[in-house]
Order: sequence, then C-alpha cells, then structure tokens
Amino acid sequence: MSQDFYRFLWDGRLLIQGVNPYLVTSELFFTDLPAALEVTSGKQVAQATQLYKGMGSLNASHYSNYPPINQLCFAIAGLLSGKSIVGSVVVLRVLIILADLGILYFGKRLLVAFNLPVKNIFWYFLNPFIIIELTGNLHFEGVMLFFVAASLVALHKGKWFWAAILLGISVSVKLLPLLLLPLFFKWFSTKHNTFWGSSSTALRILKLLSFYTVTLATVVITFAPFLSADFISNFSATIGLWFQNFEFNASIYYIIRWIGFQVVGWNIIGTVGKVLPLVVITIVLCLTFFRRNTTTQQLITAMLFAVSAYFLLSTTVHPWYIATPLVLSVFTRYKFPIVWSFVVVLSYSAYGPEGFQENLWLVALEYLLVVGIALYEILAKKTSQVVYT
Repeated sequence: MSQDFYRFLWDGRLLIQGVNPYLVTSELFFTDLPAALEVTSGKQVAQATQLYKGMGSLNASHYSNYPPINQLCFAIAGLLSGKSIVGSVVVLRVLIILADLGILYFGKRLLVAFNLPVKNIFWYFLNPFIIIELTGNLHFEGVMLFFVAASLVALHKGKWFWAAILLGISVSVKLLPLLLLPLFFKWFSTKHNTFWGSSSTALRILKLLSFYTVTLATVVITFAPFLSADFISNFSATIGLWFQNFEFNASIYYIIRWIGFQVVGWNIIGTVGKVLPLVVITIVLCLTFFRRNTTTQQLITAMLFAVSAYFLLSTTVHPWYIATPLVLSVFTRYKFPIVWSFVVVLSYSAYGPEGFQENLWLVALEYLLVVGIALYEILAKKTSQVVYT
C-alpha cells in the first residue's frame, strides 16, 4: 500500500555507486538530467523511470531524509539485487523480518527481567498492524526498535557503553530515539538506582555524560561519510517539512488548526509547526526531572509517555509510527497503544479511488478511543495507589 519503498531502492542504488543520496533529488534526473549527472559524476539509476513513477512526485521532489543506517539497508538491497525491484523488495523484507525476530528475542529477555508474562511480546510480534505496515509496507521502524530493545537489555545489565552504541545506531535508522535521550538522566544520576550501589554522585554523573557522549559520537560517526554544507541544508529542510507542511492523521493539531481558521481565517501550520515541538520538548523535560525513572521499567514507561505525547502533538502521524509506542507498551502496564495499533487503520480511509481525502470523523473516533483509554489507565493507576496508601 505504500510507495516509499521505491524511494528506498532509489537511494540504495545511488549509494552503491558511490553517490551521496542526500545531494540530489529523484526529480532532477527527469527535469534537468545534465545537472543531475553533474552531481552524481555521470552515474544513473537502474530502472530509474519505473522507480520515479512509483515513488510519486511528492517524494521525488524532496531530498532524502532517511538516516545512514537506514540507507545501509537500502544499499544492501541494491548490492544483492540492483536490477530487480522485486528482488530488492525481498531483501528489504528479509532485513525487517530479522529485526522483528531480534525484537522477539530481546523483548522476551526484558519481560523475564521485569517478571512480566513472556507472551506479552506477541502483542507486537503477531500484531496484524505490524505485519501489514512493517513486513508488508517495508517501513523500518522495526529495525530502529530492534536496536532500542537491544540497548535497553544492555542498559538493564549495566553495560552502559554498549547500550549507548546501540542507541546511537537506532538514531541512525530513525531519528525518533533522540527525543528519548533526556529521560536517561535519573536512571544514571539517582542514588536510588540499585545498579550503581554506593557509587558517588560525581561518578554517576560522569557515566551519564559518557553515555550521552558515546551515543552522540556513534550518530556522528555514521553520518560522517555524508557530511557537507549541502547535506546539512538539504537534510534539515526535508525534516522541517514534516512539522510545517505535511498534515495527516493528526489529533491535537487538527483542533488547533480548526481554531486557527475560526480566528484568523487560514491554516496556521507554519506557526504551529514551530511551537508544537517546543511543547513536546517541555513535556519530555518534565518527564525527565519530575518523574521517577530509576528502574529500567520506569524508564521505558517514561519513553512510552514521551513518544505518545510527541505523536499526539504531531501534524503528521502515519500508521507505522505507532510501532514505537506499541513495543514500549509491552513492557509496561499500559495497553492504550495496543488499541491504537488497531484503530490507526481507520486512517487508511483517506486513500480512495477519488484521491486523498481524510474523514475527520474517523480521525476523531480513533483518537477519542486512544486518549480515552489512556486517561482511564492513568487515572486507574493513580486511584489504586491512593487506595493502597
């Protein structure tokens, strides 16, 4: 159902020819071929016309926004099957299935460590939504989450150095884990964390800073082969489009947009798209400093709240994004992401024979169910704590 894989194959085929996929748009090959060949040193893409038509004009007109480890997966597909679209798709699908098997393995280990039912991991692994959107539609959230799960297992065992490297690799698949970095503060710095025992505060802070340094250094190293002034300009501009231009399956933003139309008479996404990320950062910082994240399970719960808040405040929420809160919820007592993974399919109704047209009543139904169940679970937990006290 998704066109994105055509762009994946395009980027991968450029990369195996030594061409930086962040420096040239697909569209340039069909609107100004001499300019495109100048950027790519005369290199072209196998099955270019078929891939270009498949990805669509919107995707083709923008620079690539897929981080380096994601690009590596595309390059593997290009290397193993550089002249067959079907063959390349098979390679990508195998990589995603392997990542899901890794999540099954590391997820089981975390569930055992938390004394939770091991069968909970199947809410992710056998979820029809995951099978459709990741294995079927070839989205790489599963690969990112594999590295996140491996990082959390390493962290829980006290291997912070490897946890940092794995988390950095996950960022280089999808940028989303960057949002979670502040949440590690109390896990490292609090004296109540039994892992650190009687370590001094200075030592705990030093290891926290080392964790951040190794994580960010890993990200920088993976980006290093592509770094240039043009890359920074193109990559940041493309990322910015998701906040200030694109709209799909949003919740709180659609309410704000409606208010904007009533007050000023036009779409205020340009302004709201700059403000909402600041609100998300504020929420993450509140979760960092005003919530106990001293155990690995508490840390994962804070991650769940952070990414859920991020998506509820986003202007664009594609269905496959929900894979992240879904897998995090497996290790907590919260089940609203499981409901979300089922009702997010209502967003498919926007794509019909007459073109793209969202049914806002279905969007409202989706988020009323998700937010309603989330609030019920949060309030029920607070009530049980009061009664117990």
